[in-house]
Amino acid sequence: MNPEGPSPMAPEPQPVAEFGPEVHPRTLAEMREHLARLERLLDPQHRLTTAAGKPWVPAWRRVTAGEARWPVSIAMVVAVGLQVALPDRLNLSSRFLLPAIEAVLLVVLVAVNPRRIDRASRPLRLLGLALIVVASLANAYSAARLVIGLVNGTEGEAAGPLLSTGAAIYLTNILVFALWYWELDRGGPAARALAARTDPDFLFPQMATPHIADPQWEPGFTDYLYVSFTNATAFSPTDTMPLTRWAKMIMLLQSAISLVTVALVVARAVNILK
Repeated sequence: MNPEGPSPMAPEPQPVAEFGPEVHPRTLAEMREHLARLERLLDPQHRLTTAAGKPWVPAWRRVTAGEARWPVSIAMVVAVGLQVALPDRLNLSSRFLLPAIEAVLLVVLVAVNPRRIDRASRPLRLLGLALIVVASLANAYSAARLVIGLVNGTEGEAAGPLLSTGAAIYLTNILVFALWYWELDRGGPAARALAARTDPDFLFPQMATPHIADPQWEPGFTDYLYVSFTNATAFSPTDTMPLTRWAKMIMLLQSAISLVTVALVVARAVNILK
C-alpha cells in the first residue's frame, strides 16, 4: 500500500452506466440550453421578437408616419394625360372636361395634404373618392365607346391608332383600379397609417410570411399598382389574395374590362394587318 496516495499516472475510474457512459448533470443541462437556443434561432418568428422579449408588431398593424403623397400623384397625372391623349369621339363632351375636373381635385388634395397621407378626415376622404370616381367614369366611357365602335365596325380603320388608343385605355384602367384598391383597403391610406383597422382586405405576401419580410414593411401605392397590373394581365389574382367580398368583386370587374378590351382590340388589329 502506497502511503503517499495514488499514483498521478493512474487514471481515475469512470462510472459506467448500464447502456452507455454516464453524462454529468451539468453537462446535460448545458446541452439542453444549447438545443433550446438553436430552436429559437431556427424559429421563423424569432426575428419578430425584440431583445426585451416582447413581440414585434409589423408596421402594417401599427401606427406609422403615413405613406408619401408623390407616387399616387404621379399616377393620377399620368392617367389624366392618357385621357387627354384619346380622340374626342371617345371622350365625354370634350377631351378636357373630365380630366380638368380630375386635375382640380388632385391639386386640392395635394395642397391640403402635400407630403404624407396621415390625416384621417371625412372631407378629404370624400374628395379622394370623388377624384377616383370621375377618373373611373371617364375611362369607362372611353372603353365603352371603343368596344361599341369595334363591334359596329366604326372603329379601327388603321392598326396603329387603334393599338395606341387601346393601350391608353388599358393603362388608364390599371391606374384607376390601383387607386380603388389603394383607397378602399382597410379604410384608405390615412386609416392604415393610424392603424384604425387591422383586418386587411388584401392579403399581401409580406403579411402571410412575416418571417421573411421586413418588419417595417407596409403596403403603399406601388404595391396596389402591382396588384392592379397583374390582375389586368393575368385576369386573376396572382400573389396577393382578395379577402373581402368587395375586393373580389372589384377585381372581377377589372379582369372583365381588361379581357374584353384586349380581346377586341387585338382581334381587330390582327384583322386589319391581314
